[in-house]
Amino acid sequence: MAERELRCSIVIATRNRVASLLRTLEELTALEESFPIIVVDNDSGDGTPKAVQSSFPQVNCIALRDNLGAAARTIGCRKAVTRYVGFSDDDSWWTRGSLTRAADILDAYPTVALLAARVLVGPQEQLDPTCALMSRSPLSGGRTLPGRRVLGFLAAAGFVRRSAFLDVRGFHRKYRIGGEEELLSIDLAAAGWDLIYVDSVTAHHYPQKSNRDERARRRLMLRNALWTAWLRRPLPTALRRTATLVKEAADDPVVSAGVVDAIKGLPWVLLQRRPVPAEVETALQMLG
Repeated sequence: MAERELRCSIVIATRNRVASLLRTLEELTALEESFPIIVVDNDSGDGTPKAVQSSFPQVNCIALRDNLGAAARTIGCRKAVTRYVGFSDDDSWWTRGSLTRAADILDAYPTVALLAARVLVGPQEQLDPTCALMSRSPLSGGRTLPGRRVLGFLAAAGFVRRSAFLDVRGFHRKYRIGGEEELLSIDLAAAGWDLIYVDSVTAHHYPQKSNRDERARRRLMLRNALWTAWLRRPLPTALRRTATLVKEAADDPVVSAGVVDAIKGLPWVLLQRRPVPAEVETALQMLG
């Protein structure tokens, strides 16, 4: 494999979605460029590791004994040996040329730790609403960069400088799946790194029908949002966010459950609380 191609690996976390994952691997292995691919399986019960090994023997599939959620991506990133890692979900994949373009950008801009790519959804290729927001980010700074400054991204299409990602310990193990990108983004910015949105780097996302409990997912995301506020935001901001959700909890049992879940995590949250520098908090307030 050429030196240029070894700059980047692809990491995918998955659980119980073998059919979707196999389609994603077909798309990724068909790219003109050749990249090492690492699949981290979150204790699936549908035969995912065997299916990957059978159909794609060139893919490194790591079978976990527990469901670590987003933290599985961190394990995959540790296993990678390249300077950069592009994350895919089991229902998303990079377009031809995008990973090479992303690596070129990070080579040229050594202050950038994370590149958020444009995500086109489904066969209609509709722009993901989060990407539309990132494309209008109001953040600015002293350095000239090849994309909008952001403080967030979609994990299904995030491209990271591996050393920076691991220095901030990657995705938090306690967050599972849901809003885990916010804490990572804040931690990278607090460490002095730039995060940018670049719409010339593209990924496709084909969301699969799921039996996922949407109320449970919303509850988890509310919990994680509170944890992030308590972990990284100044006390007045954290208290305001908490008060807003507590008011909503009276009329919404899902919000109430999310607040209760967050409170149960207070002991470890307080031990790990590390408010961000003033310039990062200012940027966060600009984003609302």
